[in-house]
Amino acid sequence: MDWTDEGIVLSARPHGENAAVVTLLTAAHGRHAGLVPGGQGRTARPVLQPGNRVQAVWRARLVDHLGNYTLDLAAAQAALWLDAPDIIAIISSACAVTEASLPERQPLPGVYAGLATLLSLQDADLWAPVYIKWEMNLLQALGYGLDLNQCAASGETENLVYVSPRTGRAVSREAGAPYHDKLFPLPPFLLGGGTWDARDILQGLEMTGHFLSRHIFANPHSRQLIPRDGDLPQARQRLLEYYRKAAESLQDGAVLA
Repeated sequence: MDWTDEGIVLSARPHGENAAVVTLLTAAHGRHAGLVPGGQGRTARPVLQPGNRVQAVWRARLVDHLGNYTLDLAAAQAALWLDAPDIIAIISSACAVTEASLPERQPLPGVYAGLATLLSLQDADLWAPVYIKWEMNLLQALGYGLDLNQCAASGETENLVYVSPRTGRAVSREAGAPYHDKLFPLPPFLLGGGTWDARDILQGLEMTGHFLSRHIFANPHSRQLIPRDGDLPQARQRLLEYYRKAAESLQDGAVLA
């Protein structure tokens, strides 16, 4: 058995003395793991960085075996942003969330295209808001989409400033006022607002993180990736903490875009 596909490296974990078990998100074969002999060596390590795009050949004697990968680097995404810790944190989070949330070997070409689009961003200022929209799209693809088009209570399409943590639907300022402390703030950039700062990004991450925890990771498929029901991947938790600190230290009037 063998196939050839394009893929994005999600993780590479040591196996034995020299090999690595590498998990890719592939265009036509979904989230798929395979063994890379020599994957811990100097030549292989730069190729196996999370977020890198590769050309992959997978071979196995039977279709349900782990199999071996032969990988050729197509684009070293993370290497472009080594001086941008926020973007490195976003890449790590995106790869970890993808690996932890997707079923194994199930083709999801839309999810692959969405991750590839996120990782190919050229404008550093856009990474954080696009990442939050990417998490929303991932929730949508897995059957848990948010509805931010109109107020869940009144049907109003203007003055939407909250999101219900129970339904994932938008709530207007007037309808949500009595429940202000129980609702998520809706960052304006998710409705087309042109500016944002670290506080808006933090609010967006808290909101999407709630729905990932409640719906996607409530019954995780891997205890190695999600040790406890409802946990977020560690890389996702680190990203949240990064923006929590950024929001705390933000000076009045400072914006990220």
